[in-house]
Amino acid sequence: MANYTSQHILNTSANLLGFCLFVITSLHIANLHETHEVDKVTSLIAVVLTITSVVSFMSIRTKNAKREKQLETIADYLFLSALLGILLVIILIAFNLIHW
Repeated sequence: MANYTSQHILNTSANLLGFCLFVITSLHIANLHETHEVDKVTSLIAVVLTITSVVSFMSIRTKNAKREKQLETIADYLFLSALLGILLVIILIAFNLIHW
């Protein structure tokens, strides 16, 4: 069975999950009250990336070709959603930095 994107999604989503956790930790250490929205959005993205990693892993491990394709498609859409969420976080951080 040929997984075309699942390995890449699994690797990249795990790396981006680390990025999200770094952002969340940085905001908590800095104790910035203005970044509460960024914290919420980043936490949600971290959950989506975790689910993406699990679905992608399931796609790699399944022996059923139809289920593999379904899981890979779900992982693709979840990953795209997470990327758009990260774009939103970057925009929120940029606007918060402008207001400081």
